[in-house]
Amino acid sequence: MFHVKRIYEEPSRDDGIRILVDRLWPRGLSKEKAKLDHWFKNVAPSEIGTSNFTK
Repeated sequence: MFHVKRIYEEPSRDDGIRILVDRLWPRGLSKEKAKLDHWFKNVAPSEIGTSNFTK
């Protein structure tokens, strides 16, 4: 089962494996504070693909 959570939300013990799927690292967030297990920037949508969500 997958759960979607914003990267800026505090990590919780119930999160399980934490994976970030984004090409850019989130502003103002250290890697230590994010407490991620994996960062998959190569599978994130391209800039063209994400531009459809920001209009």
